Amino acid sequence: MTFHSAPVLRTVLAASPLASGLSACVPIVVGTGAAMGAIVATDPRTTGTQVEDEGIELRAASRITEALGERVHVNVTSYNRQALITGEVPTAEDSRRVQEIVQGVQNVKSVVNALGVMPNSTMSERSNDAYITGKVRAKLVDYNDLVATNAFKVVTERGEVFLLGRVTPYQSSQLTDAARSIDGVRKVVRVFEIIPGGTPAPSPSAPAAAAHQ
Repeated sequence: MTFHSAPVLRTVLAASPLASGLSACVPIVVGTGAAMGAIVATDPRTTGTQVEDEGIELRAASRITEALGERVHVNVTSYNRQALITGEVPTAEDSRRVQEIVQGVQNVKSVVNALGVMPNSTMSERSNDAYITGKVRAKLVDYNDLVATNAFKVVTERGEVFLLGRVTPYQSSQLTDAARSIDGVRKVVRVFEIIPGGTPAPSPSAPAAAAHQ
């Protein structure tokens, strides 16, 4: 079940299902590791907001661990003070409790709750998710205009790829297509703040072998 607080700007939360099935999850509780963070030099967020996002992730992780211990597996990823909650919890009540905790963290503007009510994922499953995130990041190298902005994060849970950031409609479409093309991805979920602009940039460069054909 997914819950929302008041969104910042215009937030897109959309899922793009894929035919293939795969069960896996990210191995850590804050938005790092299998999450793709932005680089300070080119990040569209202010330095202060980047620091706030890191603080949100750390404080949320600490409070969740204190309240629920190791019986839950919860990841919190923040971008521009919008917090995405992923992972697994035993009950719907635990899911609501986690959301309340994250909503109570200082500087959080909105929350997207994508927790699964199910047993915790295995380390093997989480490692596979980290692998998928790496593949998505590598794929984005083909999209030079998007990589240069560093306007997004990538998180994978149970084969579902979540995309966060402040992007134009064009960037949203291109990022989704890139993630959807990766083997093992079951679904792509966009958790974007859509901003104006977005003149289409050149298509991804063709592989070197194809360029010589």
